[in-house]
Amino acid sequence: MSRLRTLAILMAVLLSSFMTALDNTIVNVALPQIRAELDLSGADLKWVAAVYPLTLASFLLLGGHFADSIGRRATLLLGVGFFTASSIGCSTATGGAILIAFRGLQGVGAALILPASLAILSHDLPPRARNAGFTAMTATLASALACGPVISGVMTQHLGWIWLFVMNMPLGLASLLVGAAAIPHDRREPRGPQSPPVAVSHRAVALACFSLAATAYCLIEGPENGFASLAVAVSGSTAVISVAALSCEMARRRSSALRLLFRQRPFTGGIITQMLWGLGVSGIYFFTSQFLQDSLGLSPTSAGLTFTPVALSLLATAPFIARMARRWGDGRISAVGLLVVGLGLLMVALGSSGGNLVHILPGLAAIGFGSALAVPLTTRALESSPSHLSGIAAGLFSATREASGVFGIAFVGAIVTFVQHSDASAGAGEADAFLSGYQAGLYVASALVAAGPPVALWALRRHAGPRDGDGRSLARVGEDT
Repeated sequence: MSRLRTLAILMAVLLSSFMTALDNTIVNVALPQIRAELDLSGADLKWVAAVYPLTLASFLLLGGHFADSIGRRATLLLGVGFFTASSIGCSTATGGAILIAFRGLQGVGAALILPASLAILSHDLPPRARNAGFTAMTATLASALACGPVISGVMTQHLGWIWLFVMNMPLGLASLLVGAAAIPHDRREPRGPQSPPVAVSHRAVALACFSLAATAYCLIEGPENGFASLAVAVSGSTAVISVAALSCEMARRRSSALRLLFRQRPFTGGIITQMLWGLGVSGIYFFTSQFLQDSLGLSPTSAGLTFTPVALSLLATAPFIARMARRWGDGRISAVGLLVVGLGLLMVALGSSGGNLVHILPGLAAIGFGSALAVPLTTRALESSPSHLSGIAAGLFSATREASGVFGIAFVGAIVTFVQHSDASAGAGEADAFLSGYQAGLYVASALVAAGPPVALWALRRHAGPRDGDGRSLARVGEDT
């Protein structure tokens, strides 16, 4: 494959992924203006922000199923078209119900884009370009998370909230055109009588979607309305029942595709470390933004710019990842990366006591640097999945990232709130109480991510043996012993 075509594939994938990640945060700053112009109630306003991550998390596995059944290329282009059309609908909304409906449809489009994008990176790029591709993807998602408040603040102030959705039109059109021209059609590999099933059963996909939707609803609504409220309790019960039914479905189908995936040690280790990373880093992103604005007095634009060291350190490290992995091994590099992320969170906690922005920047840079070093774990995890299951594997990875992000905000938020209230009850001022809770959340987040290095070493343990056509050890990507 030529370098130009490789770059075109990356452009199509990264543009579409940037759009989906940006829409997770870009609306938040514009909510006051949206509420005033559309005359929304408090409940409607909350759903404008919450419905997108809810539908995104709910339909991710369905998106992965589509990538395996109709093809990675077709699923990506379908998702980009759906997301772009929904963005146009959001920009023309004249009421809360219409805006909420189109925001939900945006989430469905994003749920098609993310699994197809990861599957394309792991199976349609040349082997030597995959680490760089996944590093670029990580940097893109981090940049979208960091730039969301900045872009939202500038566009809302000078152009109006409608332009937050209008700008998706040229991005989506460019991704569609480049993707249609550059991304190859899926190659269907012949399967013998002993081959595994093509994809997960429709019943398993439906149960997984129900469980993700119900869990996401609980985590979004629980902190606001109380976990004992009727709607949250019903959703929690639905999630438990769906997970139990899914477990029975997997146990009944002994050749289940999900069972096949989780027998791959790199895939299982990748899912576990992705969950630990999401629990730690996602919650801290959310509360660091509050700390920067409420405690340090930064504007939303300045607070968003503060996160740029994360993306810059990711991009600066990306060119060296493949060379470092070949020299020291994927497992060691990934383990060191997760350890550096944990240390970065600890540095942010210690630096926050100084009351100065400069003190937390090194920690943020360390988080980006460590996240880049951990990229080979994602690369090997998705490479370990059979080609005909690449979509569902990528869907599981995306679902894990989204669910761990929402749960990380709820979990770290519970710690922040508990310590904050305890210190306030003991007589501490409001600012000091929040700082104590914020630091406690950082310490716990650091410990969660620091639990990942042993998992990375186990998942990517080197084995001698024959190698496949991509240069990977067959023992490494085979079934766990």
